[in-house]
Amino acid sequence: MNPPVFNNLYNEKTVLVTGHTGFKGSWISIWLEKLGAKVIGFSLEEYPTNPSNFELCHLSDRLVDIRGDIREYEKVSQVIKKYQPEIVFHLAAQPILLHSYETPKWTFETNTMGTLNILEAVHQSDSVSALVCITTDKVYKNQEWARGYAEDDRLGGDDPYSASKAAAELLIHSYRASFFAGGKYHNKRVAAASARAGNVIGGGDFAEYRLVPDCCKALMNGERIDVRNPHSTRPWQHVLESLSGYLLLGEKLYSEPDGRYAKSWNFGPLEKHGIPVETVVKSIIEIWGSGEYQDLRTENTKKLESNLLMLDLSLAEQTLNWRPTYNFRDSISEIVTWFKEYQSQCKNDDKHINMYDVCSSQIETYIRAAQIQGQEWVSSD
Repeated sequence: MNPPVFNNLYNEKTVLVTGHTGFKGSWISIWLEKLGAKVIGFSLEEYPTNPSNFELCHLSDRLVDIRGDIREYEKVSQVIKKYQPEIVFHLAAQPILLHSYETPKWTFETNTMGTLNILEAVHQSDSVSALVCITTDKVYKNQEWARGYAEDDRLGGDDPYSASKAAAELLIHSYRASFFAGGKYHNKRVAAASARAGNVIGGGDFAEYRLVPDCCKALMNGERIDVRNPHSTRPWQHVLESLSGYLLLGEKLYSEPDGRYAKSWNFGPLEKHGIPVETVVKSIIEIWGSGEYQDLRTENTKKLESNLLMLDLSLAEQTLNWRPTYNFRDSISEIVTWFKEYQSQCKNDDKHINMYDVCSSQIETYIRAAQIQGQEWVSSD
């Protein structure tokens, strides 16, 4: 039996998760369902990847699974009016930086205007009390600083993905300052915040142009791993690290609707210096027990992606009493465990692959580790 977490706030709450079929969306949906929440999911008709963690975990049997486009305001508004969620986690996005060069218009429409639709629908809602909008660490104007970026550093974004998310941050700030708790014209009991996480990694991520999925897919197929930017440094963090931050933030926003937590927050990894891509690849190969990689960097890929990006977690640590639980090796070990179990089920030619129990078990393991470390969001009872 796991100890109570997040003050049992989510038990019997109706929670809307946009982007619930995505990598992070599927994991937070599982966690919320385990916490006793009634989860309403809203995502595009097609799964974002094939395979997808949502489908592998058979989550459509465990929540209200609604399909629609976040760019369509009327559909978004209808879902909120019908199901009356009390808390909203907005994760729906075009999340791949390199894809944003191929589809800039769609990226801006999804990431920026999609966020506007959520903000306006919540503004018009009588049920929502807490809104957590997930953006990214790439909203910051990247100046290749050795220090981590803090929440009040300058926003920027040269590529369409980063710029679309930075623009979403401005929209969130505008609605918060104007219409929500503490705003100039607020008439709603809504506390809204944005959450900026680092490079989130974990089992069940099958996206293209992402290092860890590329590594695990190659290793499962017995292929060599292709590495684009071996020396790029990133704040790699396990998916449950970022989600614990999001869920804690949602609890605080709901419990303290005066707006004191309604701001932007960084949630990053334990290693504040970041980890080079090449180190990540070598660690995955070591823990996997086999494999090799090759350096495929080109002048073009060097220009498309930044080399150095880290986060300052001081605000979350000092104000939310949140801190990371897993170190880098813990994170990689959990990821390898997930993908090896998936590979095992595939090899058994099991037509009924179900990764729900693996995800559920990894959430429970994470909670126990957090309790041992004395994390305040885990009850000591």
